[in-house]
Amino acid sequence: MSETASAKAAPARAPRQELETAVVRFAGDSGDGMQLTGGQFTLTTALAANDLATFPDFPAEIRAPAGTTYGVSAFQINFGGRRIKTAGDAPDVLVAMNPAALKVNLKDIKEGGLVILDTGSFTERNLQKAGYEKDPIEDGTLDGYRAVKIDISKLTLEAVKAQELSKKDALRCKNLWTLGLIYWMYGRKRAATKAWLEKKFAKRPELAQANIAAMDAGHAFGETAEMPAEIGGFTIQEADIQPGLYRTVTGSEALAWGLVAGTELAGLKMTFASYPITPASGLLHTLARLKSFGVVTFQAEDEIAAVCAAIGASYAGTLGVTSSSGPGLALKMEAIGLGISVELPLVIVNSQRAGPSTGLPTKTEQSDLFQAVWGRNADSPLAVIASRSPSDCFDAAIEAVRIATKYMTPVILLTDGYIANASEPWRIPDANNFTPMPVTFRTDPEGFKPFLRDPKTLARPWAVPGTPGLEHRIGGIEKDHESGHISYDPANHQKMTATRAAKIQGIANDIPAQTVELGPSKGRLAIVGWGSTYGPIDRAVANLLEEGLEVSHIHLRHIWPLPANLKSLLEGFDQVLVAEMNNGQLSTLLRSQYLLPIEGLNKVSGQPFKIAEIEAAIHARLEK
Repeated sequence: MSETASAKAAPARAPRQELETAVVRFAGDSGDGMQLTGGQFTLTTALAANDLATFPDFPAEIRAPAGTTYGVSAFQINFGGRRIKTAGDAPDVLVAMNPAALKVNLKDIKEGGLVILDTGSFTERNLQKAGYEKDPIEDGTLDGYRAVKIDISKLTLEAVKAQELSKKDALRCKNLWTLGLIYWMYGRKRAATKAWLEKKFAKRPELAQANIAAMDAGHAFGETAEMPAEIGGFTIQEADIQPGLYRTVTGSEALAWGLVAGTELAGLKMTFASYPITPASGLLHTLARLKSFGVVTFQAEDEIAAVCAAIGASYAGTLGVTSSSGPGLALKMEAIGLGISVELPLVIVNSQRAGPSTGLPTKTEQSDLFQAVWGRNADSPLAVIASRSPSDCFDAAIEAVRIATKYMTPVILLTDGYIANASEPWRIPDANNFTPMPVTFRTDPEGFKPFLRDPKTLARPWAVPGTPGLEHRIGGIEKDHESGHISYDPANHQKMTATRAAKIQGIANDIPAQTVELGPSKGRLAIVGWGSTYGPIDRAVANLLEEGLEVSHIHLRHIWPLPANLKSLLEGFDQVLVAEMNNGQLSTLLRSQYLLPIEGLNKVSGQPFKIAEIEAAIHARLEK
C-alpha cells in the first residue's frame, strides 16, 4: 500500500487542543509503580517549563491484598501555563490500572473526563476483589465519561518480548507503557525518563531496555492513531514564572535543606535524632545523605530516646533537631517539657497525619495544633510555626532555627502529610542573599549565672559543657532564676513560670506583622488559613475576586505566639472564616485570644481542601 493510501485509511486525528491547565491522576495497586510514574511525569513537566503541584496518595494499609480497594495507590498532578497553587480539584484524566483503582477514583473525575483503562486487568477475580458485582466497562458505570479501553497488559507483554523477561517482570513494565501514552497526549519528551531508567537499572540493562521499550510502545500507540480518532493530544504553553534555576522539591527535601541552611547561617552543626514514622521518615532519609554539611543523623530506638538525644546534642553545643508525627510527638512531650525547663534550642518537626491514635498514617490532617501549642503538662510555652507548601518548608525551617537559637527555646514546626510528600517547582535561592544569624556561646566566666537573661530576648546564655569556669547543672526540677540551682521556693517558681511565658510572648515583637495575602485589608469577609490550606484558599479567593466579590485571604505562619497585629487586622472584617483540616483548632485558639465571632470551615477526610469547597463556603457566608 502506498503512503498516500495508508494515510487515507487511517482515522482522522483530532488536532491538538491547547489548554491552560490539566489534571492527571495515575491509580493502581501499590505495586504498580504509580508513584514512580507520577514522579517521572512530574520531571518531564518541569522540564517543559510548566508550573505544577502534585499529590501522592498512598494506601493507608502497608501491605493490603493486591487488587483490593485498600491497596490502591494514586498520584495526581496539576500542571499548566499559569501559576499552580494546588494539585487540582477534579482530574481531567484518570489512568486506572485495575478495577479497584477505578472504583476508588472514578467519583473524583470531572464529568466528561477521560478514563483510560487496562482491560487486561478486568478479570472476574479482580472485579470480585474490588467489590464489583458486574463489569463496570459494560454495565453503564462509565456513562458520562470518555472511556478509552486498552489491553495495556497484553500490549506491554508484546512490547518487551525481545528482552525475554518472565511474565511477572514483563507486566511490571506496564506503568511505563501508560506513561509513554500520557507523554504523547501532552507532547512530553521521553529523553529524561530514558536516562533515568538506564541509570536506575545500570546493573540490569535488560530491565532498563524493557521499560524503555514499553514507554516507546505506549507513545507509539497514541502517535499512530490507535487511540480513538476523536481524542487528540493536548498542548500546554510554558508558564510565565520568575526566571531562575528551578527544581522540583518535596516538603521533606525542602525541610532538610532549610534546616541545613539555618544551622549554617547560625554557625552551628546539626544533630538530627529521629525514629521512623509515616509520613515523617522522609526527612530522616534526606538528612542522612547530607553528612558533607556536618549533619549527624541518629535513628534512635524509640521516640523518647530520639528527643532526649536531640536535647543532649543542644546541651553539647550543636543544634538538636527531632521529627515525628502526631502519635510520636505525644511520646516526646515529657522530654520537650524538659527542653522548655532547661531552656535549650531545639527544633521539633511534626508532619501531621490523620488521627487519633495511629489514625490513617498516609493521610493528611492539621489536627495537632492544640498538641503543639498546649499539649504539655504545666505551663510550658514554646514557639509554633507552620509551613504552607513544599517549597515554603525551606524558609520555615530557617525561621525555626532562628527563633530556637535566638530565644533559647524549643520550636515546633508544623507540616503535614500532604506537604511532606507533595512536590512543586522551587526557585533555588542565592545563598549570598540570606542574612547570617550567628550564635554566640558564653565563654567568659566573669559574672556567669546560667539563668541570668538577656534583657531584650529573656534568653539565658548558651554555655557549652567543658568551658572553664562555666560549670552548671541543668534538669527538670525548677531552678533558681539566676544561679540555676534546684529551688523549691514558691515565689521563684512563680517568677520562672512567668518569665518563660514572657520570653515566648516576646517573640511576637520579632516576627513580621500579619498581612493580607489577597484582597482588601478590611471588608466583608476574611478567610484565614494556616499550613497546607494555603493553595486552595489562595486560588478560591483569587477566583472570587475576579467575580467582583469582597473577600480576603489571611494566612498564618506564626501560630504561637500570634502576630502582634492580628487582632486588629481581623477586627476590620465583618466575618472571619477559618479553613483548616481539623474540627476547629485554630478558630478555637483565635476566639479564646481575641473574643471575636470567628467561624470554622472544617474537613477531616484525610484529603486536602478542594478549591470548590472553599468557594462554596465563601458564597454561603456572603449571601447571608
